[in-house]
Amino acid sequence: MRLGAVVAYGLEFERGYPLEFVVEYGLFLAKTVTLVVAILLVVAVMFALGSKGRRPERGHIEVSSLNESLDNVTRTLKQVVLSENDWKAEAKAEKKKHKDQKKELKKAEKAHTEERKPRVYVIDFDGDIAASAVDQLREEVTAVLSVAEPVDEVVVRLESPGGMVHSYGLAASQLSRVVSKNIKLTVAVDKVAASGGYMMACLATHLIAAPFALLGSIGVVAQIPNFNRFLKGKEIDVEVLTAGEYKRTLTMLGENTEKGREKFIEELEDVHTLFKEFVKESRPIVDTDVVATGEAWYGKRALAHNLVDALQTSDEYLVDRCEAADVYRIKYVEDKNRMDKVLDRFSSVLNLKFKSADLQHQGPFRF
Repeated sequence: MRLGAVVAYGLEFERGYPLEFVVEYGLFLAKTVTLVVAILLVVAVMFALGSKGRRPERGHIEVSSLNESLDNVTRTLKQVVLSENDWKAEAKAEKKKHKDQKKELKKAEKAHTEERKPRVYVIDFDGDIAASAVDQLREEVTAVLSVAEPVDEVVVRLESPGGMVHSYGLAASQLSRVVSKNIKLTVAVDKVAASGGYMMACLATHLIAAPFALLGSIGVVAQIPNFNRFLKGKEIDVEVLTAGEYKRTLTMLGENTEKGREKFIEELEDVHTLFKEFVKESRPIVDTDVVATGEAWYGKRALAHNLVDALQTSDEYLVDRCEAADVYRIKYVEDKNRMDKVLDRFSSVLNLKFKSADLQHQGPFRF
């Protein structure tokens, strides 16, 4: 049988093509594809490195008026729900209002008065474990401080469950730049500002939170798995060599000692002390002896512990501010071409692959 010949000898297919040729061609094709992909990757990396030298600025600031957004929404709704006569009267009154505002502005310019309507700059911070949004935050704060004056205000809509100590320390330092310039800093928490998130929030000159927002968690946590017993069971030895008595206190693979464990806890307590001192200095009305237990409280309970100044959502606060100030949303957007996006995806895969090693290198402590 023809099929039997193919199975027995492995030399030909049903139509008589030699199997060895097909296999060799397949291997050649695979090698060619691999080589082409490798060349393209090298070219992409070289292009990206070259682009960095030619393009120092890799992002831009976007500014949008919340006053205009609110007016547009209100105008659209009124146009639908009001009668034709009422809508005409409303439109006429709105037109007169804008005309009067222009006249007042011109008078102020002629009189050379320095008084002006205050401006509110709104910044959003959505924090993850590494506080990666700090790269955007530092650009946004720098842009705002280049134009803001003491009569103005910065509102940060903050959401974060906390994360790495050094990362949130840097994020908090960005907000302290606003306060050091004598500009009012309002932090609004709609969902959560815990641990490192609260470390940032407590810097506010005015701190508000939604009634069921979660705040607090003034504590430090460290969690390190240890596989030493498992490796010993497989007869695998792991040697951890250090120069310096406490260069490595606890390890993931080596055998941990009681002395190393005690030193690790000592460092953990020291970070907690620094955290408590920071909160006490930034928000003196908080009794850190009571709240620095690692617990978190919802809105009303947080207010009772002086963790916040008022219960109010960010939407409610900003709508109210639109009546007396010009409110602008500030956002830093990184410019990315197609090659940047490809490289970002490639680097994200590597970051996921080596995430545990990276965390251990950066330090085990988390807020």
